[in-house]
Amino acid sequence: MKKLAVLFVLIAGTLWGCIGIFVRRYTALGLGSMQTVTIRMTLAAILFALFVLIFKPKLYKIRLKDLWIFLGSGVVSVGFFTYCYFTSIELSSLSVAAVLLYTAPAFVMLFSLIFFKERMTVPKAISLILAVLGCAMTTGVIGGHLNVTLAGFFFGLGSGVCYALYSIFSRFALNRGYEPFTITLYTFIFAAIFSLLATDIRPVWQVVTADIGSIGYAVLFALVSCVLPYVFYTLGLKYIASSTASIIATVEPVVATVVGAVIFSEPLAIPFGYLGVALVFLSVVLINIKKPSKKPSR
Repeated sequence: MKKLAVLFVLIAGTLWGCIGIFVRRYTALGLGSMQTVTIRMTLAAILFALFVLIFKPKLYKIRLKDLWIFLGSGVVSVGFFTYCYFTSIELSSLSVAAVLLYTAPAFVMLFSLIFFKERMTVPKAISLILAVLGCAMTTGVIGGHLNVTLAGFFFGLGSGVCYALYSIFSRFALNRGYEPFTITLYTFIFAAIFSLLATDIRPVWQVVTADIGSIGYAVLFALVSCVLPYVFYTLGLKYIASSTASIIATVEPVVATVVGAVIFSEPLAIPFGYLGVALVFLSVVLINIKKPSKKPSR
């Protein structure tokens, strides 16, 4: 199983990179971003809850005093993150939305400085600059061809901020002894509750239950975009470092870019668009590089 860890993380990133296919379909059917979020999170919560119930029911146990952590990860991180990301996909290209999402590591760095007093280092500062430059090139701010609206840019940036907050809430939970699957389970549950309360579910119900094919497509959406990638990613984390996994997972915007170009005819501008993607990837790598520890002198 250890030999397959890298493959598991690659599968997770690839599946996440395919989210835009489903979002575009539901947008074409007349659903808004929050309604699409409702399909994804509600079905993902049900499927993941069944998964945990069958394989590790003891992971349902949490302490009431820690409820705020799971509310934060579910509502703020995943709920608002998914809404911002799906809206960014609607307002811009899949590649731009994915690259803006991958400003998240830079925000993780900033939030960690604030909440966990992590030290600012030269690689971290450089990675932040690279992420900003990369986003500017990918979105067309640098290069003379703006391929994203102002609203699309801010929703994309918002997805990065919310996605980064998931790491912060997760660290609070991990520090209190919770298993990764417990964190994911309650994150999905609260995200689903939030999305159900925040939108009109009647159009969602009509679209999802139109026929057997529509039901199957909705289940596939939840599996491909949520349940399976989180399961594969968590399995990978058992055997490789989280920093290594996060670098491998940067396959996601690459897949999103390929999907956008091949399926939706959304190629990036040459050369700045591709250079911007490369800079964002490089910023993620720099954030996760750890300085080797010095051996004690004899």
